[in-house]
Order: sequence, then C-alpha cells, then structure tokens
Amino acid sequence: MRRADRLFQIVQLIRGRRLTTADYLAQRLEVSMRTVYRDIAALAQQGVPIEGEAGVGYRMRAGFDLPPLMFSKQEAQALVATVRMAESRLDAALARQAENALSKILAVLPLDARAAAESLALYAPLPALDPATSAHLTALREATEARRKLRLGYLDLGGVKSERVVRPLACLFWGPVWTLAAWCELRQDFRSFRVDRIETLDVLDESFRDEPGKTLADMNRQREDC
Repeated sequence: MRRADRLFQIVQLIRGRRLTTADYLAQRLEVSMRTVYRDIAALAQQGVPIEGEAGVGYRMRAGFDLPPLMFSKQEAQALVATVRMAESRLDAALARQAENALSKILAVLPLDARAAAESLALYAPLPALDPATSAHLTALREATEARRKLRLGYLDLGGVKSERVVRPLACLFWGPVWTLAAWCELRQDFRSFRVDRIETLDVLDESFRDEPGKTLADMNRQREDC
C-alpha cells in the first residue's frame, strides 16, 4: 500500500470509531506500530485534527471532513457487483435507491474506472421478489426504522393462520427467503416470520422503545445459548 493510501485509510479508520488505538491501526493496515506513530504525526503536521496520544488512542475532532472520495477500478467493480447481487433481493424502493447511488458514484469516476466497472462480467440473475413480498418488505423495513408495532396476519408452514401484534427488530435474508425477527406480544417471546407467508400487514400507530430482554441483541444472545 502506498503511504498516501495508508494515510487516507488511517483517517477513515479513526473517523469511524469513538477511540482508535495504534495497535488496532497496525493490525488493520498490516504495518508496525512505529509506522503508525510516524503516520499519525505526519497527519497532524498536515493539519488533520487528530486528538489523542500513543498508548491511549486517537479520535478525530468533530467537524472534520475529507474531499470527495475516488475509487480504484477494483473498488468500483466491487460496488457494481454488490449492487447487482442485492437488487433482486431487495424490495423495489430500496433497490431503486441502490441503483441511484451507484449511478452517482459511476458518474464521477475516471473513464477507465467507469468502463471497467460497467463491463464487469458478474451478474446475479435470481428471480426478483414477488410484488406482495416486496411491498411487505418495504413496510417491514420502514416500521423497523420508525419503531412502530405491526399487526400481522400470518400463515405458518403447517397451514395454521394466526394474527399477531409484534415489535419488528430486523429483516434477515436467508438465501431464497426473507424473514422478520420480532418480539411477539401474543407469545411474549421472540419469533421469526417468513415475509412471503405474511398475508396481511398493518402498521400501528403505537410505537415502542427498547426494553431489556426484548431487543435484537437479546434475541441473538438467546440463539447463541441454544
């Protein structure tokens, strides 16, 4: 890695964390701690507002920003590949936003990087989500972000119908299907619902806040203990 690229990576790594140690930077960049100390000193001399000290950690002073990013050919190809793989698996609204974001990135790339990215021979031609599942996924995603409870009409794999009020925690993709991880008010426990088996979905006016024992982290811990 060129030193200029390494300095850029150091800034990015420090910006993305509350406190970043020299040891962490050395491991991520595969260099010695002495090199990290020299690079931090060089950045400080150039006016980058890094606060902290050796042996404690570093952080970026609030308000610092970098000029617009530029991507290498390989990075641009990785972005194209990621969007292509994701589009058929996302709901329509989010897929459009992914395509819009990629178009903005490609528009500012040098011609050779853009050509390499657009000509990438890697595709993910899986069937798109059916319209009902796509619409449900949009509603589930937005309700999860807004912390709004849901009323679901659900048909399980055994053909049994039920109605549940749930707290949506996350949407999870498992290859061919999406599931909703949720806290079920009826069962007073965590449940997972296949999105393609949700028959009706109503977003309720009632919101919710994280409570001990009912969060996504609690659900993950419960699964790990099983």
